[in-house]
Amino acid sequence: MSTVAERPTSSPAADDGPTTAARKVGLKAPITYALAALIAFAIMVPGTEGGEDTTFRVGTATDWFMIPDITVPALVTIIVLGVVMAAAAAWAFVRARNHLPAPWWLHSLVGLAFVLAFLTYVGAGKTAVIPMVSLLQGAVMLSVPLVFGAMSGIICERSGIINIAIEGQLLFGAFAAAVVASMLGSGYYGLLAAPVAGGLVGALLAWFAVMYRVNQIIVGVVLNTLIIGLTGFFFSTVLSGNRELFNTRMPLDRIRIPVLADIPLLGPVLFNQTILIYLMYALVIVLQFMLFRSRWGLRTRAVGEHPKAADTVGIKVNTRRVWNTILGGAVAGLGGAFFTVGAGLAFGREMSAGNGFIALAAMILGKWNPKLAVLAALLFGFSKNLGNMMSSIGSTIPSELLLMLPYVITIFAVAGFVGRVRPPAAEGIPYTKS
Repeated sequence: MSTVAERPTSSPAADDGPTTAARKVGLKAPITYALAALIAFAIMVPGTEGGEDTTFRVGTATDWFMIPDITVPALVTIIVLGVVMAAAAAWAFVRARNHLPAPWWLHSLVGLAFVLAFLTYVGAGKTAVIPMVSLLQGAVMLSVPLVFGAMSGIICERSGIINIAIEGQLLFGAFAAAVVASMLGSGYYGLLAAPVAGGLVGALLAWFAVMYRVNQIIVGVVLNTLIIGLTGFFFSTVLSGNRELFNTRMPLDRIRIPVLADIPLLGPVLFNQTILIYLMYALVIVLQFMLFRSRWGLRTRAVGEHPKAADTVGIKVNTRRVWNTILGGAVAGLGGAFFTVGAGLAFGREMSAGNGFIALAAMILGKWNPKLAVLAALLFGFSKNLGNMMSSIGSTIPSELLLMLPYVITIFAVAGFVGRVRPPAAEGIPYTKS
């Protein structure tokens, strides 16, 4: 008996307009581009005089070929970049009306144009040059604890455990790295101790959150307070009394990769760093692959999205949550080593300085995706280093405005302005096997 396939009839929704997928294209991108152009024309252009120049230094003495300093007319440059942003806003608006999203390269173009316009505005008329290599090097350095903290949050929260304790894990990792490195005489020993310390904090979080089903946010806050108090006590009583033995500066050596480190601009930034930063590169690549291309990643995401379904196919939900939380704590602890052996500093009271919470902001802005979270962390590190650079060249713009950037962006991200931000469905919900 043969059957004849019926021709699908058109639904009212299809006749009335675009499909549901097409309707999801909003005006967020063109509005953002237009706002960037408005800032350029309303603030930067009026604040720049016609005869002022800005000088950028993009080369170093070790490059393959020496790039001379680049001097540009400030006002003309800002106007041109503003026109580029305005044109991008207009084109993105046309694409949105045609139900087409703005391409990723357009986001990059507008972001680069805005940053260059801002740097031109900041350096206009100043005798000091804008050191691009130092600016980018500092941005990478300051983003190290943010990247490790964001990766820790992704590992834990993709498993269903909210990790508010990243701040404490960073701080305890910094403390352990400083003490062990000082006692054994090498920063590399401290680099081994840091993830152990962070893993211990992660184990405490998993113990209370999984075994006793305590509210995970409250446990994280309590652990942060505990670590701050514990490290502060030992700093005041033990470390301060015998700094030579327990709190000596033990910096990690820079490892310069031949040939790659000689590439102009990017070479000194990416390939003349300590082993901690190279570990950061490897961590992001491996975690991106493992989370979305491996059995471990599939099971981890299943536990965080639908633990009951994962349990029915034989995945031990709570066991996986415990081990992933410990792993996430170890990753954050390794990032905490940046504050001491990574930066060549002795341990100081509360030296993590809120970086754990900014790492959470990077994780949310990155939508629990490693590669996107890295971009958010680099943005936050760049804004922090730019604030430091502005103070050094005598800019009148308050650097505190740039320090607010991570939190302001996170508020907009959570509000949905930068797109849909959805955490794992079972995040923060204890699982009890029925």
